[in-house]
Amino acid sequence: MIPFLDLNRSHDALRAEFEAAFQRVLDHGRFIMGPEVNQLEEMLANRLGVTHALGVSSGTDALLAVLMALEVGPGDEVIVPPLTFYATAGAVTRLGATPVFADVNPETLLLHPADTMRRVTPRTKAIIPVHLFGQCADVAPYRDAGLTVVEDAAQAMGATDEFGVQAGAQAMAGCFSFFPTKPLGGMGDGGLITTSNDELAERLRKIRVHGASPKFHHTMVGGNFRLDTLQAAMLLVKLPHLDDWNRTCQRLAQRYTEGLAPAVNNQRLGVLRARGGAHVHHQYVIRVPNRDALRAKLSDDAIGTAIYYPEPLHTQPCFAALGYKEGDNPHAETACAEVLALPCYPGLTDAEQDQVVQKILHYTSG
Repeated sequence: MIPFLDLNRSHDALRAEFEAAFQRVLDHGRFIMGPEVNQLEEMLANRLGVTHALGVSSGTDALLAVLMALEVGPGDEVIVPPLTFYATAGAVTRLGATPVFADVNPETLLLHPADTMRRVTPRTKAIIPVHLFGQCADVAPYRDAGLTVVEDAAQAMGATDEFGVQAGAQAMAGCFSFFPTKPLGGMGDGGLITTSNDELAERLRKIRVHGASPKFHHTMVGGNFRLDTLQAAMLLVKLPHLDDWNRTCQRLAQRYTEGLAPAVNNQRLGVLRARGGAHVHHQYVIRVPNRDALRAKLSDDAIGTAIYYPEPLHTQPCFAALGYKEGDNPHAETACAEVLALPCYPGLTDAEQDQVVQKILHYTSG
């Protein structure tokens, strides 16, 4: 069996360090916003090249808190891609604002600047490009137009743009997820907000603790968006290994691209185009017209795969009131019927990957 993802392959070697970190937190007893949270924030701010990094309770809450700090609310519009996890648009809707879905580039599946810009109106309060699958979206056109940009960098810790700027340092704010499967994943939920805007950072520090500063004195309406100390402690164990793990995924992605070249050349499947910069390949995604049939055959061979994402957000029932219909974002809609993510993670062996490639070439050769 070749699992789609096996976290134990990278965790097992760190088990003693995890246990020691847990013991340290147990001993000092500061389970909420303890010293490990501050240490993690400082290390990630330095690593990402931003002035402020704030640990929060999840990637979803990172998005929500930033939009709250930007005072997004009823009457405002926020442009988002339809090919992303629900939270990107859900955070907008929860504040009473309207998500506006712009289509993706069919070659990269990242938010398409031209389609985005044509949807800008006087009500546009922000744009949220998603660094999908570990590759940085192009944020420059929106910045250059004077628009407020919030990076959804949940899948892209360690990725850079073509100028070497880290994901999370390219716009007004960046939002990361520490969900266990992410490039830097915890042992539960967690997230991070990055910014170099001092005023925004100060608002966010209040928002994540119920809008209070000092304690019990609430100057604004906030939420309980704090990062648990235990999660920060686990992340501190994993952080020194992040670059190696990202390089492993990049190497595996290159091997996939080379191994699957015959099927690509014969137009049996497609691979996504790289924009430039460092793509950390949180997922390695191919496009196959008969995706479901291929996935079923790989499953029969005990090869795990995943679909990110099976349905675009603009046609989901929860957003039906917005009035979108099939055909409004055709590139995203087509992609949802074709995308297939292959095993790509630290611990996957070359022999296992070769087996995946050979099976795909066999099933797409007819």
